[in-house]
Amino acid sequence: MKAPAKAARPTSKAKPKAAATAAKAPAKAKAKAKVAAKPRPAAKAKPAARPARASSEANPASRLIDQRIAELGGWRGDTLARMRGLILEAEPEAIEEWKWMGTPVWSRHGIITTGEAYAKVVKLTFAKGASLPDPARLFNSSLEGNTRRAIDIREGETVDARAFKALVQAAVALNAAPKKKR
Repeated sequence: MKAPAKAARPTSKAKPKAAATAAKAPAKAKAKAKVAAKPRPAAKAKPAARPARASSEANPASRLIDQRIAELGGWRGDTLARMRGLILEAEPEAIEEWKWMGTPVWSRHGIITTGEAYAKVVKLTFAKGASLPDPARLFNSSLEGNTRRAIDIREGETVDARAFKALVQAAVALNAAPKKKR
């Protein structure tokens, strides 16, 4: 009598696919359970595309700027409030925005300027300041770049209102100008 034939063994040491998948299934289930157990942060509401106007009642960004000015208080709050008023006098159609996690921005056909308060200065950065005429030499910061220019206002300093308004109006005109084709 012949001995029964031995069952053919697989030549590879790898587990069959069904067995490998079954072995991984509990690990995957645990990983999914961990992911599902983590609370997801609430979805952030998207801001409106463009606020209607710089009115504090209608524009949440304007309310945030009001709040920032109140929080700053002292000379920095007074300075930022004065410059804000000059911007809105120079360009009544300017839109107040709140960008980059807490920076007041004034725009019209593009960014005019941002307003930031630091310990020793209130800084107004004009997005396209390098292209603006500045006969009164108000720009005193960020002079090395090819695009932006800034005005740093220190405690006790005042900015010439007429020259500043002219800068704002020039920035709006530059933003509204047709773009050159390259």
